[in-house]
Amino acid sequence: MIFSKEDNRLTLRRGTETVWIEPWGKDSLRVRATRRKEMSGRDWALMEPVEAAECKIEIRTIDATEPWYWDRPDRRKTAETARITNGKIAAEVDEEGWITFVNSDGKILTREYWAQRNRIDRYCLPLRIDGRELKPIQGTDDYRLTARFQAWDDEMIFGMGQYQMKQLNKKGALLELAHRNSQASVPFFVSSRGYGFLWNNPAVGQCCFGTNRTEWTAMSCKELDYWITAGDTPAELELNYSGVTGRAPMMPEFGMGYWQCKLRYRTQEEVLAVAREHKRRGYPLDVIVVDFFHWPLEGDFRFDPKYFPDPKAMVQELREMGIETVVSVWPTVDSRSENYGKMAEKGLLVQCDRGVSFQGSWIGVTANYDTTNPEARQFVWEQCRKNYYEPYGIRLFWLDEAEPEFGPYDFDLYRYHDGPAAQVSNEYPKCYAQGFHEGLQAAGETDILSLVRCAWAGSQRYGVLTWSGDISSTWQSFREQLQAGLSMGMAGIPWWTSDIGGFLGGMPDEPWFRELLVRWFQWACFCPVFRMHGERQPWYDHDDEFPEYENHVLKLTSGQPNELWSFGEETEKLLAPFLFLRERLRPYIRRIMQDAHQTGAPVMRPLFYEFPGDPESWRTEDEYLFGPELLVAPVMEAGLSARSVYLPAGCSWTEAYTGRLYDGGQTVQAAAPLEIIPVFVREGSDLRIY
Repeated sequence: MIFSKEDNRLTLRRGTETVWIEPWGKDSLRVRATRRKEMSGRDWALMEPVEAAECKIEIRTIDATEPWYWDRPDRRKTAETARITNGKIAAEVDEEGWITFVNSDGKILTREYWAQRNRIDRYCLPLRIDGRELKPIQGTDDYRLTARFQAWDDEMIFGMGQYQMKQLNKKGALLELAHRNSQASVPFFVSSRGYGFLWNNPAVGQCCFGTNRTEWTAMSCKELDYWITAGDTPAELELNYSGVTGRAPMMPEFGMGYWQCKLRYRTQEEVLAVAREHKRRGYPLDVIVVDFFHWPLEGDFRFDPKYFPDPKAMVQELREMGIETVVSVWPTVDSRSENYGKMAEKGLLVQCDRGVSFQGSWIGVTANYDTTNPEARQFVWEQCRKNYYEPYGIRLFWLDEAEPEFGPYDFDLYRYHDGPAAQVSNEYPKCYAQGFHEGLQAAGETDILSLVRCAWAGSQRYGVLTWSGDISSTWQSFREQLQAGLSMGMAGIPWWTSDIGGFLGGMPDEPWFRELLVRWFQWACFCPVFRMHGERQPWYDHDDEFPEYENHVLKLTSGQPNELWSFGEETEKLLAPFLFLRERLRPYIRRIMQDAHQTGAPVMRPLFYEFPGDPESWRTEDEYLFGPELLVAPVMEAGLSARSVYLPAGCSWTEAYTGRLYDGGQTVQAAAPLEIIPVFVREGSDLRIY
């Protein structure tokens, strides 16, 4: 092993392997390794400029004649070790090149796992398993990558993005590092041991937080790249992380209110009728969404004039009612679209390494545009600028299918401008949002927000509001969305929402669904964005609702109505109060959105985020904090009228429904009749809920 100090970086060389360890932001280090001649120079999620840090690099000579070096005492009497320190974190590298990370108190945060000789604790295994493994892919200069770290029995893992599972603590989980509909891989986590870790690699792979070791893999890549930070609290780790990957802008005022959406408003008149009825009933409404297939063909990026004959008048009337219009954009381009030929000729579409370069066949044969290609991003934005933004003033876009949703998900088949899909797939949704953010910025917009069905590390800097995809209308799915939202927040994506009531399978006339909808609606009032959506069964027949269109068949029909009054008078009475509660909470929501913008703090937070010294707060997974002052305990099982709630130690709590005061550090029974979601107000707050 050869150590050297190059500029502000510690460099390790061992055979063909080169390792860089360097300061990267406050109390943080970046580690890269390759067997190629040079590093790629790609920063991936580390997009924010960082100031040069005053780090300390030490290279030391040690005695190497101890007995456990039984195979080399005649060959080597001394060896070198090294240490690089940046604020609260240091990396210690032994003479074999194995890396251990420690904090400023000398506590081990984590370290590479090597099942070979280990001079640190004299534990030897002859398995020949390396902590860093770059195995060449034959016939290429690419590598299959595995990085291994020691497992710790007491460690708890939080973050990693959005996975459909019930566990908030990811210790013991096997996670695919790939995007799918309802799955967003955002590979940053916060550890209970006092560090945060970013896998700075957009390759498809997996991560296993096993009991015997933690293991990250990438199908194909050029190099190993990760970032690690140390801090005294989870808030400090999120601050450091958002400092290098970017922070969400300030949430626009219209984003903090109520959003109305369904699958789908098929005509201009349907959109206006729903908005008018909201206002007639006196209900607040900030945003209404014009969902997919308002266009002639996928990839046309414009209104179909048959069903939207006067979009300018529609948008103007909505704006006069105080309602912003969102239009859906898909990355799919139909082979019959007016834009397909131009995009194909310019190389703006995702390619397939084998067969024909199409990736979908739902309504038509389609290819996805290549968001990693700057020219493709510019082309699509230009279509949306000239067809939505300039003529009608539409500035909000729903960037759907953002994974993208392939059929099938054969990641070794597709190829992007930035490289093979196996190497770069996970940056697709970030680049998707980047194109619209930069286009709107160039047009002079400042309140930029895009509703996007996926995200990767750094997406937050482009004003991404992620939602949890096409989830089912079941109690199990409802419960899973709580951890999904909390995990996205801990992974650095503070703007998050779900389809109230679930997307797939909701039956508006069924009592079970109405109960689920009420409980979901209550919870959504205390989520970053309050948004109704869903397909609602059964779907309409194609033309039954449109006799005026004679024999013309709509390209796609829609589900049942999905407005507050669509589920019966009793359900409407249960839902409506939460619209007005959300309005009363606006000043508070504005404050916590400002906090997210300035510090990277999640809007919805696990209990331990505010109470890291309380062990029970780390174990509690079925309640959370909405900002620092409100503890929310949603009812996520059918038929309940009460539930137990843990109140973190260190302050007192007021039950919002009863006004009863409790000391923290105990579990209490909270009343939860159908019209109530249990909420507790932290000591010192003046918020009023009921």
